Amino acid sequence: MNPFDLTGKRALVTGANTGIGQAIAIALGNAGAKVICAGRSGMDETLAQVPNGTALQLDFADPMAARDVFTDQHIDILVNNAGIIRRDDSVDFSETDWDDVMDVNLKAVFFTCQAFAKAALSRGTGGKIVNIASLLSFQGGIRVPSYTASKHGVAGLTKLMANEWAAKGINVNALAPGYIATNNTAALRADNDRNKAILDRIPAGQWGDPSDMGGAAVFLASSAANYVHGAVLNVDGGWLAR
Repeated sequence: MNPFDLTGKRALVTGANTGIGQAIAIALGNAGAKVICAGRSGMDETLAQVPNGTALQLDFADPMAARDVFTDQHIDILVNNAGIIRRDDSVDFSETDWDDVMDVNLKAVFFTCQAFAKAALSRGTGGKIVNIASLLSFQGGIRVPSYTASKHGVAGLTKLMANEWAAKGINVNALAPGYIATNNTAALRADNDRNKAILDRIPAGQWGDPSDMGGAAVFLASSAANYVHGAVLNVDGGWLAR
């Protein structure tokens, strides 16, 4: 038996229209899962690459957007990937930029996990939750105060929920992507000085590709990770090892 086989499982991936979320949705689909690709914008590009994929419109600007998603359908795997970022010096950072990021990146993650867990516990079937953390779950970063706070929070909530739900059959873990070439990092890659400084520090010597997250997500969503609880798995080209 292949412990990484997800045949017969149903997964919900948020923010699946592009970047890391899209890559994870594709990987889960290729591993056999039926994947619900959720987000606020079109999913055509993703669905063209996901076997047995379907689209679901959710906008996590409303942190409670997924509160009813799990009540009328059996979903085994939840990947909380949807996220936004705002950049400004801390002395100039606005309350709006703070609240917008925290609502999507932290509050929505918690209440989506809560809704998933309520359904899983009522069925008694367990499940897998994979949250998307960040290197900035461990480091401070520059000019992204709300993003840093939210990703520290994601790591903390992952551990807390694992403590509460591990014995009830729900695995809660997180992935911490390194510097991945996505829309969120376009500004960094366009800044020659910042881009060089980042590349000089990454032992692998290159930016990650969104597809690099796929295998790690499949692992945490599969039976191969049945005894993995509360972990934050770095997929960072060795960044945190420096």
